[in-house]
Amino acid sequence: MNNIFLKYLLVFFVSMVPLIELRGAVPIGLSPLLGDALPLIPLYIVCIIGNMLPVPFIFFFARKVLIWGADKKFIGKFFTFCLEKGEKGGQKLQEKAGRGLYFALFLFVGIPLPGTGAWTGTLAASFLNMDFKKSILAIIAGVILAGVIMGLASFGVFGAFGAMFS
Repeated sequence: MNNIFLKYLLVFFVSMVPLIELRGAVPIGLSPLLGDALPLIPLYIVCIIGNMLPVPFIFFFARKVLIWGADKKFIGKFFTFCLEKGEKGGQKLQEKAGRGLYFALFLFVGIPLPGTGAWTGTLAASFLNMDFKKSILAIIAGVILAGVIMGLASFGVFGAFGAMFS
């Protein structure tokens, strides 16, 4: 297998990892650290697919699995933590958004801050019993926005703006 295929495989799997997701995979793909930087458009496509692949499973099954595991001996604390994070994320989203809940979900997923992203946004949408199709559209749009922001950050655009205006 060649190096480029392995790098695509790496960014695909990194995009699927909770908390890291596409936000960590895009800089890896653009970095020359593990070989040449990957072409931007194919990199985004691979990262978006990797980031979105777990979303339907999270939406339909995560809450059930977390509730089931919350009282188990070894996994209970972690599952309870995830349940509480999903509930709090959903409540915050609903309080701040009001009628613009799907737009708020888009921004929640799209602004790359710690603890936000497709995993948490999907869990929150599930907890709020939001419409699946509308949620998926908001989440994929948010993932695309996060990818653009991380791409710009990786290219140093934000640092260049900071240097120009400071």
